[in-house]
Amino acid sequence: MRSTVRIRRDARRRRAAPVGLAIVAILGLAACSGGDGGDRSGGSRSEAGAAGSDGATAISEDGLTTQLDALPKGDPSPEEIAGLVRMREEELLARDVYVVLGDRWGTRIFANISTAEQTHTDAVGALLDRYEILDPARGHQPGSFVDADLQRLYGTLVDQGNGSLVAALNVGATVEDLDLADLAARASDLPDIDWVYENLARGSRNHLRAFVRQLDRNGATYTPTHITVAEFDAIIAGGTERGPGA
Repeated sequence: MRSTVRIRRDARRRRAAPVGLAIVAILGLAACSGGDGGDRSGGSRSEAGAAGSDGATAISEDGLTTQLDALPKGDPSPEEIAGLVRMREEELLARDVYVVLGDRWGTRIFANISTAEQTHTDAVGALLDRYEILDPARGHQPGSFVDADLQRLYGTLVDQGNGSLVAALNVGATVEDLDLADLAARASDLPDIDWVYENLARGSRNHLRAFVRQLDRNGATYTPTHITVAEFDAIIAGGTERGPGA
């Protein structure tokens, strides 16, 4: 059974498919490809692909701009503008939290997925530039956010993740859970925003699967708090998503 997040986006995904053929090469959002490896420290050979084999380090500003230029510009509503601003910092929050927890626990999964999160925030930043929207991440310092709610959330997540490896992995799953819910809530009919959001959601589903696998290896489970249990179960039951044409 597919998640409702994916169901309500099917029509838009079909419209965007021709442009989406370059998704893997440009955005590198199909994280954690391949079978699980044997790293018992909280990472695996598959999670190592989050920054390597999935191309998360291959993004370039020129390449992303080229892809966006192939899509028509729209007229974002105030709600869509606010959503872009929020998602720009939310993806930065994910990156910053994972960097801190990777340093704390020395696990590959955090180091690799933090690199993927950089490509996510870069993609949203390109949309801000495209529509000449003030970028809240200009001059960003790690762990410092314009959005007060995200600032509080960052502190809470880091405190929780510093408690134990299992707590840190649970934080990772929570971040991806929140990201998926927020992306679904901010779904847009504008082709360029929809294209970026669809690919961010694909990456978040892959990251969520990776964190849940690691929790399982450590004898723990994750209960979703932002998406529904049905949506979560459908994501976990699915395989790694590589993007259209991959």
